[in-house]
Amino acid sequence: MNMLNPILARLNKMPRAALITIGLFLALGTFAPWLAPQDPSTQNLLEAGLGPSAAHWLGTDHLGRDTFSRLIIAANTSLVSVGSVLGVAMTIGILLGTIAGYHRGWVDDLLMRVVDVGLSVPSLIISLAVIGIVGPGYWTMVLALALAWWPMSGRISRAVAVSIMSKPHIEALRVLGASPWRIYFGHLLPGTIGSVMVYATADAGTAALAVATLSFLGLGIQPPTPEWGQMLVDALPYLESDPRQVLLPGLALTAAVIGFNTLGESIALNRIPKPLTRRMLALRRAEVGSWSKENSDA
Repeated sequence: MNMLNPILARLNKMPRAALITIGLFLALGTFAPWLAPQDPSTQNLLEAGLGPSAAHWLGTDHLGRDTFSRLIIAANTSLVSVGSVLGVAMTIGILLGTIAGYHRGWVDDLLMRVVDVGLSVPSLIISLAVIGIVGPGYWTMVLALALAWWPMSGRISRAVAVSIMSKPHIEALRVLGASPWRIYFGHLLPGTIGSVMVYATADAGTAALAVATLSFLGLGIQPPTPEWGQMLVDALPYLESDPRQVLLPGLALTAAVIGFNTLGESIALNRIPKPLTRRMLALRRAEVGSWSKENSDA
């Protein structure tokens, strides 16, 4: 229980609404295949456009498919897609960023110029260019978004790596004759991953929105796999006659993006040192005074 206290203390500082939203999204995304009451791809034109009922909790779409099942399967699709995009982007960014921060010199200059070029081009343009060359599809979408996302991870990784390499314990390792492989894999790489993970948490909402955007344009996840952006574009012709088909996936996507952005911002702000309040300052002084008194008595 003592090991969980620091984690619980950090969770208490997070916005509860964001934690609940992201927790629900992760739970639905993880257990969606077992939670979906019906097959999300099964069509029944005789039940097309039905409202909420006992058989269909959120009604059906224009092809008679169960909307609730499609929404929670879409959560699984988005969760896997976002995890894949950020995983590939972080892997590329961390490797190149830490190599640049470790070697410095011309290696650093070359890699950072590549990062500058990547950051200067809008991510959607890069994604559309890659998909236009390779063709639409799930893994093409993951590759395209990862190529658009990795430069920021590379920039952050390089900054963290430079900071770590200037610390005294790294200099001590070098004096003691530690190999470059031990310094890189034993100290530099693990120390960089944590900081980049914080950035990834804040960027997950934007990645989910990018996945939905490409699917909305028909360049991402292809039918019949349910996805929120794809559900939006399928329901647009029925916006006036049945707005429920547009509102439900739109609200689900909006809640996930806001939840991730709020949680990521809170995590980032909690890592910034804050000035001590008067009460905390008085407590610290009292602790120092009692410690000094005990040492003098001893």
